[in-house]
Amino acid sequence: MSADDVKLDEVEHEKVLETAAAWKAAGRGVALATVVATWGSSPRPVGSQLVVEDGGDFVGSVSGGCIEGVVVTEARRTIADGQTRLIDYGISDETAWQVGLACGGKCEVFIEPVE
Repeated sequence: MSADDVKLDEVEHEKVLETAAAWKAAGRGVALATVVATWGSSPRPVGSQLVVEDGGDFVGSVSGGCIEGVVVTEARRTIADGQTRLIDYGISDETAWQVGLACGGKCEVFIEPVE
């Protein structure tokens, strides 16, 4: 990872947290999803984040687009019930191309409500 990549990750991280704070201040329900582990090839590193508001809008990325839809759905469940979630998502290299994933691999995403 280059210095430019680190700087870009820091900017994205700040944008995610600023968006979470703004949505919360506006009275929206908000959840934060964070990549906590990866195995094999993964498009986003540990620490990558995505923030979701109760209407389904989101900012950030936990997979470069591969699993964002599932994560947004689970985050909206977290907003509704207040429960944290730990989701394992993985796919074999053999089936990766069939669902639009070029990487295969596995990641674990922690989802928590923002209070």
